[in-house]
Amino acid sequence: MAILKIARMGHPVLKQRAAEVPDPAAPEIRRLVADMVETMIDANGAGLAAPQVHVPLRLVVFQAPGERTPDTGEESFDHTAPLTVLINPVIEVLGPELDGGWEGCLSVPELRGYVERPGHIRYRGFDHEGNPVQRTASGFHARVVQHECDHLDGILYPQRMTDLTKLIFESEARHWMRPQIEE
Repeated sequence: MAILKIARMGHPVLKQRAAEVPDPAAPEIRRLVADMVETMIDANGAGLAAPQVHVPLRLVVFQAPGERTPDTGEESFDHTAPLTVLINPVIEVLGPELDGGWEGCLSVPELRGYVERPGHIRYRGFDHEGNPVQRTASGFHARVVQHECDHLDGILYPQRMTDLTKLIFESEARHWMRPQIEE
């Protein structure tokens, strides 16, 4: 396994639609998945898409361990997602409700942005052994899946933001995420 170089905002590989994976169980895909998981963990990320490691294929890995996503009152349900490999994903929105939350990205280092996304989704695809994967997700789990799958269509989270005054440096996040004091 190897730690892969992460493409940063502005690199052409992050701006294009990624190609379908013809054989999810191919040995080269299994190697890529292993390297992506190692890279995601090394970078302390919740997810990673193949285009982020300069491979324009429709493949993402993600996880949302409960201890990593403390309940802050926002997105207060379904904070967990097991380590998941999702190849050739399809997302279906299950309701009109939007959830807002702060997002970061390994390809947009040191920044956070407030993004509203559908709060309840179903996703499906294949794992790296060719087995079908299908789950419903809400809260942070749904946010992670949508964020990673956006990479497969050449979209970075700042493009989803409706208020760019909520694009901040991580070092300043404490000012936005601390409890509000009532006057």
